[in-house]
Amino acid sequence: MIERLPSNRPPQRFYRGGAQISSFRGEPASTPFEPEDWIGSTTTIFGEQELGLTPLADGRPLRDAVRADPCYWLGADHTTRWGDDTRLLVKLLDAGQRLPVHAHPDDAFAAQHLGHSHGKAEAWYILTGGTVHLGLVRSIGREELAALVDAQDVDALLGLLHEVAVVPGDVVFVPPGVLHAIGAGVLLLELQQPEDLSILLEWRNFALDGTADGHLGLGFELALTAVDRTALPRETLAGLVRAAPPSGSLLPSDADIFFRLERVRVSGSGRIDAGFAVLVVTEGSVSLSGYAAPCGSTWLMPADAGLLEFDGVGEVLVARPPVSTGRQW
Repeated sequence: MIERLPSNRPPQRFYRGGAQISSFRGEPASTPFEPEDWIGSTTTIFGEQELGLTPLADGRPLRDAVRADPCYWLGADHTTRWGDDTRLLVKLLDAGQRLPVHAHPDDAFAAQHLGHSHGKAEAWYILTGGTVHLGLVRSIGREELAALVDAQDVDALLGLLHEVAVVPGDVVFVPPGVLHAIGAGVLLLELQQPEDLSILLEWRNFALDGTADGHLGLGFELALTAVDRTALPRETLAGLVRAAPPSGSLLPSDADIFFRLERVRVSGSGRIDAGFAVLVVTEGSVSLSGYAAPCGSTWLMPADAGLLEFDGVGEVLVARPPVSTGRQW
């Protein structure tokens, strides 16, 4: 049985935002520092034990429910390959201010230096447009980058990145190691590997102590080795930022090993394939297996629920883990 999920918004994050999430969900206004809604989360905020976990209607954290019955939630193929690891975290993110320049480690770095199962690739589906910054316009040496971070030369750090205008319906894939920042005013749905691992190169004007919290406890000398310091060519950038196709799989094929995202245009009745998924209704008002699902609602679909029938007029985004066998969408 699918389950509608309430907001799961960790308080007092280090950057402003949240009003657009409240509007999208049709909820009362939030406090100024609740810019993220962690959807279908079995992941905690870095250094926390519980904060970030999605609660289910029966009071259990989703993490505990999946551990107790991984086949029900994730399916036999997924469980055979990855056990009770969902391989997915979904968020709504409202950039009430531009986010700092940062990057995320890859799997190998996270395993070797942090003892974590995954790094953090991510992808964004743009709901409200604006500007994003992604990838280096030129290659940069290790010492030069470290000096910019130490000096907190924000203009120079931001100037190193490609600036790209995005509009609703665009998708952006951010591989591990690639420097990026989300511009003020952007609302997006984010898919990511289920980790909270960020290397912050910038912290001036943010509610955090970057010298203590920006390097994952590793020190910047080591943490910055996880950053890709090579230039991102324009032709490669064009493959990472693009308009989503009208329906079907939305992300570039390079993202398939991390997560998948499908857009379902609802006009009448139809079905969504079985399998663990997070569903987000982004337009209209639809029915999901008999449940009223208004715009802004979010849903959790266990693998054991089988095919999901829908009806109505609108749009549903379907976020899933990577494929556990050779099968595709």
